[in-house]
Amino acid sequence: MPDHRLTPQDERVAAFCRERHLATLTTLRADGTPHVVPVGVTVDAAAGLARVITSGTSRKARHVAAAGPVGAPVAVCHVDGRRWLTIEGRAVVRSDRAAVAEAERRYAERYRTPRPNPDRVVIEITVTRLLGSL
Repeated sequence: MPDHRLTPQDERVAAFCRERHLATLTTLRADGTPHVVPVGVTVDAAAGLARVITSGTSRKARHVAAAGPVGAPVAVCHVDGRRWLTIEGRAVVRSDRAAVAEAERRYAERYRTPRPNPDRVVIEITVTRLLGSL
């Protein structure tokens, strides 16, 4: 069986995360069933973080917020043909202006300038595992 574990410092991970790929974010509902939605995600390998911007009223933000300060287990998965990358970690919701601004800046670099949203928050994921085939 191939070993699909990767490290954040792997240049293949960095290169893949600079390309424009949408992903899916999996959070858990209160009953433990998965909630999977398409998202844009950015990766900050130096900080060990992945970030997803969203409205604070979204289900994904509410699922993560419900876990409290310990964070919610989540997975983000990119697929591009045979190449794929899954980011696993613990997520928290940040609403402070500095955290949101940093997430918006990174999103604009990878995708496009996000539309204005006064209710925007960032789901900040502390990366615990990277799996993929790059």
